Amino acid sequence: MEPTGDRVVETQTRGGKAGAAAAHPLAELLACPPETGRLLSEAARSLNFESGETIFRQGQPCQGLYVVIAGQLQRRTERLDARLTLGQVRMGDLVELAPVLGDGRHTYTLKALSAGTLLLLPMGALQGAFSAYPPLRMQLLQELAREVSRAYETCFTARMAGMRRRRLDASFSSRTQETR
Repeated sequence: MEPTGDRVVETQTRGGKAGAAAAHPLAELLACPPETGRLLSEAARSLNFESGETIFRQGQPCQGLYVVIAGQLQRRTERLDARLTLGQVRMGDLVELAPVLGDGRHTYTLKALSAGTLLLLPMGALQGAFSAYPPLRMQLLQELAREVSRAYETCFTARMAGMRRRRLDASFSSRTQETR
């Protein structure tokens, strides 16, 4: 068992035959050579969670890169005295690229919307993988850039929809007052 914030996560080490079997899919997911995938797979830990559990909190030290195996989770953050929902993560998503590639602190809080499983690739194993296969770091940086771009697009679209809605409401209000 591993404590993470206000909860305890059940962990299982992947090793032996299970680790070897998982190395190939992990290498494909991260687009790295099988040897690097094997290194990560042998260090990987499975984290089971229940609906409503907090996986980690914003600002806590990051343990590594998470891969969603099953379940749905929601990202939430506090910025400038506001609480924001950043969106959901689902099966196959990589979670928390920024702290793995940056300062090592979680940039948001991750909360489970359903029961599920995460695969944790520990920070030490990732550093070993970056040394063994340097292009992996750049690939993850590119994925982080795509993630930021998608988030910006979502924010921009939501903001524009809100502005359109306010204009329509104002237009409707002025027409209603004219007919009275």
